Amino acid sequence: MTSDPSCLFCKIVAGVLPSDEVLRDDHVVAFRDLHPVAPTHILVVPTTHVAHLSEFAGSADPEACARLLAAAAELGTRFGAHGYRVVTNEGPDAGQSVHHLHLHVLAGRPMSWPPG
Repeated sequence: MTSDPSCLFCKIVAGVLPSDEVLRDDHVVAFRDLHPVAPTHILVVPTTHVAHLSEFAGSADPEACARLLAAAAELGTRFGAHGYRVVTNEGPDAGQSVHHLHLHVLAGRPMSWPPG
């Protein structure tokens, strides 16, 4: 597993920083967002440090990629009784503030379209 010692999410994966964790396995860690934008707002991160989805999809092993999506679906189904949204941001124009790939699982309220 690769990690970046300066990365906030790598520190959460390593257990150095606390989080309200809802799922952990060899490929992903999922925890509640500290600044939720919905009643349910969970972040799903790969346990290996990768900054962006484009890097992850192009270089990670297929099992890790599949597990990231499966974990988001599992949590959306568990916490989103009437549906859920999965979002990822890549780069500053998209609003990415932590450069460790993460999926946002949002649920618990009606979502509008288009977002932001």
